Amino acid sequence: MKNKTIYLNREYLTLGQLLKHLDIISSGGMAKWYLSEYLVYVNDEEEQRRGKKLYPNDIVQFPNEDLTITIKDSRDK
Repeated sequence: MKNKTIYLNREYLTLGQLLKHLDIISSGGMAKWYLSEYLVYVNDEEEQRRGKKLYPNDIVQFPNEDLTITIKDSRDK
């Protein structure tokens, strides 16, 4: 599984925004579809809400993409 770190320069990022940022989906409107078709875990719990707020220290897993994302505060670089 590939591991990546995303650094936030704001309070939070939504799951839909993360999907778009990672180019897993091509438009924000596809987030709801993607989350209904594929498993996504936030901190080891299945998540289907595109508006789920992701904060520093959250871990997001995309088993279908073989990818794990760790969210960090940009001040921790």
